[in-house]
Amino acid sequence: MLHKLRRRIEDEKGFTLIELLVVILIIGILAAIALPTFLNQQKKAQDASAKSAARNAVSQMETCYTDAQTYVGCTDATTLSTAGLPIVAGGGNAYVNVTGQGADAYTVTATSASGNTFLMTKTAGGAPVRTCATAATGACPTGGTW
Repeated sequence: MLHKLRRRIEDEKGFTLIELLVVILIIGILAAIALPTFLNQQKKAQDASAKSAARNAVSQMETCYTDAQTYVGCTDATTLSTAGLPIVAGGGNAYVNVTGQGADAYTVTATSASGNTFLMTKTAGGAPVRTCATAATGACPTGGTW
């Protein structure tokens, strides 16, 4: 009798339904924890790309100012695209736009693929001020400056 019981136990292979359900439940919980974290990191990366594009546009503006002693005329599409800056939306990348050019002022707007907008505003005699149009989202801090 004991011999038959032992052979029956040794012949059974595989997992029970309860064991499989527990494994699926654990995988589901781990996915629920990890997925929002990964999505948030993607938005932060897209925002970092927009910030980089804004800083590069500011560098382009300052270089142009060094040559012309004015910011007027420094932001046509040819100048920005020649500098390697994304000037139009598309392809899931950030894009930049420069407005309000004057003799000593301008505003650079960079829009992220995540939808966040980052601004760098230069006023007469001052350094560019960095602000976010979408504070407390993605890589834009609560205070709205970056």
